[in-house]
Amino acid sequence: MPKHLKRYFGNGDLHFITFSCYRRLPLLSTTGARNVFVEALGEIRERYEFSLVGYVVMPNHVHLLISESAEDTPSVALKVLKQRVSRDLRKSTGTSLPRFWQPRFYDFNVWSEKKVREKLDYMHANPITKKLVEHPKDWPWSSWSFYETGEAGLVTIDPLNG
Repeated sequence: MPKHLKRYFGNGDLHFITFSCYRRLPLLSTTGARNVFVEALGEIRERYEFSLVGYVVMPNHVHLLISESAEDTPSVALKVLKQRVSRDLRKSTGTSLPRFWQPRFYDFNVWSEKKVREKLDYMHANPITKKLVEHPKDWPWSSWSFYETGEAGLVTIDPLNG
């Protein structure tokens, strides 16, 4: 990732965020690891009071579409989320990697409904593109089911118009 990333906070935009496991290793390749991640995501979402509009958890990276919280920037919430997940997974698996996550994250401000749809479509297609499943319904670690069937998924989604 570029060394001099410029982040734009405070405009009320959504943020399309991507972050990767250390050296892009598939540290989230198991069902248990992905479940630990989504549980932590739900708790951090409530604690920092940001809206979670969309997400997908992949074996070696994560995409989120979130709002800013009233109190903190997405950077603060992501730092806590990443620390929590790495701590919980190290504890449950006995993994002793020096790092669990790459230190930075990619952040793209999303300000239009067209871009929101584009980012959601991209996230939901990711498991198919990476040949993990044939249909997004078969990858429960995403917000696809909320948007396509109205069913609650593993993490509560905050709809834009609701």
